[in-house]
Amino acid sequence: MMRGGNREMRRMMDKMGLDMNEMSNVQEVIIKTDKKEIIISKPSVTEMKAKDNSIFTVTADSYEERELEVPIFSEEDIQLVSQQAGVDEEKAKSALEEAKGDLARAILLLTTG
Repeated sequence: MMRGGNREMRRMMDKMGLDMNEMSNVQEVIIKTDKKEIIISKPSVTEMKAKDNSIFTVTADSYEERELEVPIFSEEDIQLVSQQAGVDEEKAKSALEEAKGDLARAILLLTTG
């Protein structure tokens, strides 16, 4: 590594308008997708602030992944699919699960085929 590398990096970031700060005492970072959660305990988090946004760098020794359970559908959604497709609410709920909550797709699954 070249001498003064940190100073050079800091100067370059200042020229680009970036301000970098280590966040202290971060307990947990959770990343949620449509299918899972990634739970990172006690990570090292650095925030780089630019004029219009922030970039967060998360460094972790380990993390845990959890698959999300089947989503809970509202009674209105279940009733709508049930009425539109002419099926009971159990079949409507199953179709919603298969369609991942997409109402139109659930109705099509029940009315075609």
